Amino acid sequence: MRLRHRRPVLVISGAAMILALGACAGLPGAQIPSATVVPTGASAPPVGSAPPAAAATVKDDSTWATKWGPLSAADRELITKVRLATLWEMTMAQQAQTRASSARVRQVSKEIAAQHSVLDEQVLALAAKLKVQLPIKPTDLQKEWMDDISSRSGKAYDSTYVKWLRLAHGQIFGLIGAVRGSTQNTLVRPFSEKANAAVLNHQRLLESTGLTNPDAFPSPPAS
Repeated sequence: MRLRHRRPVLVISGAAMILALGACAGLPGAQIPSATVVPTGASAPPVGSAPPAAAATVKDDSTWATKWGPLSAADRELITKVRLATLWEMTMAQQAQTRASSARVRQVSKEIAAQHSVLDEQVLALAAKLKVQLPIKPTDLQKEWMDDISSRSGKAYDSTYVKWLRLAHGQIFGLIGAVRGSTQNTLVRPFSEKANAAVLNHQRLLESTGLTNPDAFPSPPAS
């Protein structure tokens, strides 16, 4: 009897088929989650390492287990945003010490730069302990603020500098309060208090320049 050779049959599971077809067609939800999402108890990415390009599209809402207590996504966001604030605000405060036309603005900038230097040491140490990946450059919006300030001179430089720094400090207040009230991490809680004290002090310093005109204030929140 003559035997016929059968061709091997490739068996593909239904889930694999959906992923394969979705990847080709661009169907939503077909992408594989980024490896930067760290589940509870897993090791976080090393501090200072650059995330994969695809990671920017994946929001990490996980909570990490640490020996200092749970580390929530909001906790990590605060750590990241404090670092981002220093990356651009300290740079501009250092620039304003020589570029500002007002002696008061120059003095305020000196104090802000010094305090941001201390705050940055604290956030770097905290991130190292908690294995939180930190940014190494300002955001695109922060770069726009930096460019706007740097493009001015005289009193226009002073008022633009005060406007953007004051606005940025005001934007982080809500996050600081939320983290202070909700965090279960014993390292993040005292850090949030230090961040709150620094931000409030910087607001007062900026307002002491007398340059907080109506343009320096954001629109009131909706009731």
